[in-house]
Amino acid sequence: MKLYFKFFLMHLKSRMAYKRSFFFSVLGRFLTSFTTFLTIVFLFDRFHVVKGYTLGEILLTSGVTLLSFALAEMFFRGFDSMQVIIKDAQFDRLLLRPRSLVFQVMCQMIEFGRIGIVVQSAIMLIIGICASGIEWTAAKALVLFLMIPTGTLLFSSLFLLHAAICFFTLEGIEFVNILTYGAREYGSYPFDVYGGALLKICTYIIPYALVQYYPLQYLIGRTDSVWYGLISLLAPVFFVPTYALWRLGVKKYKSAGS
Repeated sequence: MKLYFKFFLMHLKSRMAYKRSFFFSVLGRFLTSFTTFLTIVFLFDRFHVVKGYTLGEILLTSGVTLLSFALAEMFFRGFDSMQVIIKDAQFDRLLLRPRSLVFQVMCQMIEFGRIGIVVQSAIMLIIGICASGIEWTAAKALVLFLMIPTGTLLFSSLFLLHAAICFFTLEGIEFVNILTYGAREYGSYPFDVYGGALLKICTYIIPYALVQYYPLQYLIGRTDSVWYGLISLLAPVFFVPTYALWRLGVKKYKSAGS
């Protein structure tokens, strides 16, 4: 952690060298992500309820998803540029250093510009908490708290999956963006809104529902089972197969740089 903190300060000093550029970058990210909030508000201004969910409940769901994704993108964005790291022979240098490869790639890039999205999604989450009408208890507060770090770890695992695939393709596959950036969009609504088929996929294949749909059912009182709330703790297990694929990619790696 001490070494990571040094990398963190290095990236921060680099971005703060151009303070105005950094400020407008953060502001631009904030305004861009703000369109998600406006879209939801305009939708509920017309329909009031979407499959039994109120505006406050949807804002709560969207806030959790966007905040989890923004944190993962901020600290794990280095994996999203894995194809560049491989093609520019930067990965060869990483192999020579006595540190974890995952740690080194993670330290390649820290996207401070995503602070704007973090702030916007946090505001959306606070509005959702206040407008959802949930009777908050210590258990429900804990469930909500767990949804954010487990969601962040899940999205981070998907960035790692994207990086692992690059060992075999040398190029990033756009399909993987459906699992990351796409999930940021359709994850703004509970997955049962889209039908049972997608809910099953998001439960048993890519477990978004474990950090979004099932805990939400407990929060809004559709189930009294606390296991629905704590099921988000199973989502980080998805890191195991993605890390196994990463390890396989490292073993199969052949330098592609010039």
